Amino acid sequence: MRGRITLGQKLLRDGAAAVNAHRTPSDFRSFVSRRATTRFVGFPESWRDAERPSPDGRPAVVVVVHVFYADLLPGILAELRHVPESFDLVVTVTEGVEVDVAAALRELGLDLLRETVVLRVENRGRDILPLVSVVNAGLLDGYDAVLKVHTKRSAWRADHEQLAGSGGAWRDELVGAVLPSREGAARVLRALRTTRAGLVTSGASIVGAEHWGADRELVVDLLRRLELDDLVIDLRFPAGSIWWGDAFVVRGLRALRLERDDFPDEDGAVDGTTAHAVERLLGILAIESGMTVSAVDELEGLAVEETHDVRVVPFYLPQFHTFPENDRWWGTGFTEWTNVSRAVPDYEGHAQPMLPGQLGFYDLHRDEVRNAQHDLARRAGVAGFMYYHYWFAGGRLMDMPLERLAASDLAEGFCVMWANEDWTRTWDGRGDSVLIAQDYDAVPAEDFIEHLLPLMRDDRWLRIGGSAVLAVYRPAHLPDHRAAFAHWRRRAEEAGVGSLHLLGVDVGTVYEGLGSADLAGSGLDGLMGFPPHNHEWHWQERSGLGVRPEFEGRILSYRGMADGAVSRLRLPQGTGDVVPTVMAGFDNTARRQLAPDIWYGANPFTFRRWLAEAAESVTRTNAGDPVVFVNAWNEWAEGAVLEPTDRWGSTYLDAVATVTRPRR
Repeated sequence: MRGRITLGQKLLRDGAAAVNAHRTPSDFRSFVSRRATTRFVGFPESWRDAERPSPDGRPAVVVVVHVFYADLLPGILAELRHVPESFDLVVTVTEGVEVDVAAALRELGLDLLRETVVLRVENRGRDILPLVSVVNAGLLDGYDAVLKVHTKRSAWRADHEQLAGSGGAWRDELVGAVLPSREGAARVLRALRTTRAGLVTSGASIVGAEHWGADRELVVDLLRRLELDDLVIDLRFPAGSIWWGDAFVVRGLRALRLERDDFPDEDGAVDGTTAHAVERLLGILAIESGMTVSAVDELEGLAVEETHDVRVVPFYLPQFHTFPENDRWWGTGFTEWTNVSRAVPDYEGHAQPMLPGQLGFYDLHRDEVRNAQHDLARRAGVAGFMYYHYWFAGGRLMDMPLERLAASDLAEGFCVMWANEDWTRTWDGRGDSVLIAQDYDAVPAEDFIEHLLPLMRDDRWLRIGGSAVLAVYRPAHLPDHRAAFAHWRRRAEEAGVGSLHLLGVDVGTVYEGLGSADLAGSGLDGLMGFPPHNHEWHWQERSGLGVRPEFEGRILSYRGMADGAVSRLRLPQGTGDVVPTVMAGFDNTARRQLAPDIWYGANPFTFRRWLAEAAESVTRTNAGDPVVFVNAWNEWAEGAVLEPTDRWGSTYLDAVATVTRPRR
């Protein structure tokens, strides 16, 4: 396979000419323009009425086959006898190609094939646009692993004498590598489930920077859609487009919001098209996710991950419903959605407003909304929610969702963080525009525990090491936090709750938090991270972003913060007394339009890498009961969101699922 390096070198020399000859419409500005004026669909409208595999009893594996050369399909389908467990099959067939998939399958009698879907596609984007369309249509949702195969002929190889073997020989080698036997394919699946393997193919077809060809600029342009355009790329990807993949990586293609118009008309180009760029992007995104691009014969050397016992607990904001105080302060009908929907972009491509996905602009008064959130969280392996809890001198705000949960039979873990700060018009608990203040003279902080005791006796209340979890946002804001904590512990024991696991939030002294040096004698059992607070801040280079002239906010690097956090998590002691928290993103444009703090480049792939490192770290340093918190489930006005969004779909939840799923 060394000959393909020579081709890559040749394409590097001819790169500029190739890009000019095969320029695609996928450039970033075209994307931004379309996003602003059209609703993203991403798959043929004719598919809306197509049957889908039943979700009931859905297997873990799905096979995606694209057919352009009908005569090659029977041979490829025959190789599916080596898939070692129950699987579904999605077949895309190029328009004009005559093939009877059902007849071919009947003749083969594949015993482990459950259901088959056959879809027609335009001859556009080779086998890549069909795959992207399948992803965008949600046809790969619910699976753990994807096998991608296509009727590869690569006739162009005949014009390159330096390449060893024909296109047919290359196809046979690739298919033989990913489906050598049931035992061999089972080893691949085991690696995808128990190690950090993200993409697996023939070792001879894993290539690197020598195969940039005419695609580097196209890749960088597509990465800007994810705000990863400054990523330092050590290219490694599976050439030939026949591979096994972790479903998170494959479904993650939806984040690119690719559609038909991103792909040029087919003209036989062997490089420099959107399809070739996406082929490379898959490897890049797998690696950015903390996964590997591995050869079949390298899998035995990959370390098994032991993170499946980690509990992931996101913070939950209960402000998505009306209540009298907000009506009085902000106007009748105000909810957090009011802020979210009014945001406008501060730089070119800035994804504002941040719009909800499948749950829509929900109202937490509705039980079905909370039930749907519970189902999404459960499927992702989320252990429960830490509710922000608002108690002001005995009065409570926004406690309806928690009270409804307590009264329900939902098997959902929960606990609370007392957000013991003043409520202000600047949304940060600082300044003099106070709406409602903490008044410890009127009602002492010691009394806070009383209304929680009945809830804490609930079997669903989250515990660490057998002790009920309770967090305090600003411990040093309390007049005497040591006395308050001692009183809470005593009352919990008296009320039958048992011991408490008290956590302070690691927000720094500016926000009246306690540091690790202050823990001894504080009455706390530890701290919990709360990024972006007390994490590394790296300024984002603004040149080329097209920032609005009147912008007065700060733009920082999400990837820089994640890299700093990962470095600390890898220390022998991990994060020490601080339970790690991973930040889904942060962008409070909705609250501070021209003066926000924005962490540029927040994306589910980097998030997944950060989360996996946090899970590994707490498993190593706190093997008894490892927990990782996430900021947040639904902080929409701060851009910290795990639940489905219009931009990312369910990709963030997919990331969580890859870390929490059982290793089987």
